[in-house]
Amino acid sequence: MQQHETMARAIIADDHPLFRAALKQALIETLGSDVLEAESFTSLQALLLQERQIELLLLDLNMPGNQGLTGLTTVRNAYPDILVMIVSANENPAVIRKAMAFGASAYVPKSAPLPLLKEAVEAVLRGDNWLPPHLQATPVAEPDAASEDFAAKLEQLTPQQFKVLACIADGLLNKQIAWELNVQETTIKQHVSAILRKLHVINRTQAGVIFREMLRAESDEEAVNLDA
Repeated sequence: MQQHETMARAIIADDHPLFRAALKQALIETLGSDVLEAESFTSLQALLLQERQIELLLLDLNMPGNQGLTGLTTVRNAYPDILVMIVSANENPAVIRKAMAFGASAYVPKSAPLPLLKEAVEAVLRGDNWLPPHLQATPVAEPDAASEDFAAKLEQLTPQQFKVLACIADGLLNKQIAWELNVQETTIKQHVSAILRKLHVINRTQAGVIFREMLRAESDEEAVNLDA
């Protein structure tokens, strides 16, 4: 019986059904295995809990429930062995650099033809990082020192501490976070102290602000508006 060289389980997380269908066809041909689909970040998280053999995730930055690069960092924190490829219409160079700094294995523009997607998947499964050819020799491919520094700090957080930090960034108080995570408020206070120490910040407000700012992924148009 002939075996495929590359066997992998993958999830496509995107809220556009037609785009998912096109990606799925391309991935099945490349991977030779089942490909699951998620239309929101909530459904993606449910799939990741159920499916323990996932090796590859294709993640859209702008799907429901995913704010900027928060989804990427959430997955990387909870499932460090899963390879994450960003597939996005956002081609802002600053966002691409941030995504790679926060652990994406590839950044594929949605405008890329399917053969290029297959090339990216094959490169990632070989253990390589991948950017589109027209970006490989540009400043986009250079490291983002600030993002890499913050990513290293995030890696020190436990999954529970990461959840607490995300709640802090959403403006929740310790009591609210305790209710949300179904733990005692004293436990949340301990987590907050550890988070402040690991992020080298002095208070929870600063922690929330830096988390939101570092993981923001505005589009080119939004970036222009912000600069105006």
